[in-house]
Amino acid sequence: MRWEGERQSSNVEDRRGAGGLGGFGLGGRSVGVGTVVLALLGGWLFGINPLALLGMMGGEPAAVQTPAQAPPTNDKAAAFVSTVLASTEDVWTQVFREGGGSYQAPRLVLFRGATPTACGRGQAAMGPFYCPADQKVYMDLDFFDVMSARLGAPGDFAQAYVVAHEVGHHVQTLLGLTQRAEQARARGSAAQANAVSVRVELQADCLAGLWAHHSQRAKQWLDAGDVEEGLNAASQIGDDVLQRRSQGTVVPESFTHGSSAQRVAWFRRGLQSGKLQACDTLNAAEL
Repeated sequence: MRWEGERQSSNVEDRRGAGGLGGFGLGGRSVGVGTVVLALLGGWLFGINPLALLGMMGGEPAAVQTPAQAPPTNDKAAAFVSTVLASTEDVWTQVFREGGGSYQAPRLVLFRGATPTACGRGQAAMGPFYCPADQKVYMDLDFFDVMSARLGAPGDFAQAYVVAHEVGHHVQTLLGLTQRAEQARARGSAAQANAVSVRVELQADCLAGLWAHHSQRAKQWLDAGDVEEGLNAASQIGDDVLQRRSQGTVVPESFTHGSSAQRVAWFRRGLQSGKLQACDTLNAAEL
């Protein structure tokens, strides 16, 4: 992936020097691909619903005040995510404009260990996640090492897929889909709530594929094998693969992100179509 020299986003907030400690707000649900890391590191092993560990608590979000600063210019990993974020800004600004709307870009917060968010205390063990209450993506860059060493998903484009997936959750919030999904979750049983979560996550995968479609058309920055890295990442973080790896068995009714085959299929659908309408997992008859 030929990303160096491309525009970097100014919407990156570096909290890594702040130590990541302090109080936290209680509020809107945080969702993201990082739930799977909890599963890998013990969530399912101890019989805990990984989504419960993402601070899904009710009430109004409390204000979170932390110093905002840009990452250092010589930080290659930060420059990479800043570049990918900038590309998502370009793509979604155009997609929203073509649909008659305007895109409000999220901020991406880099942290180490833990950090306060409007969705509760974010921790590195959660992996990257999006908080709709403050419209920020939170990421500990060490997660990329976890992807490579523990999840079997190395490569620049695999990492770009993670960023694009979390931005996909932001797009869902702007379109009002997050709110609809939360209402549906609240009305159903635990199994039904999990099924809604699967649809939300698969849509974010499709939206990540949509971003890849348009970014490649604009920049031609993907090399041979880059797309396969993204598809492999989607495959390695399927609920079935992670459950089998962590607990030796697969429990479909506990899925919260979708199977490997589903994640690959929906990412590929967005990648091939480049159309927002193709990503309507919430109303799809089959996943």
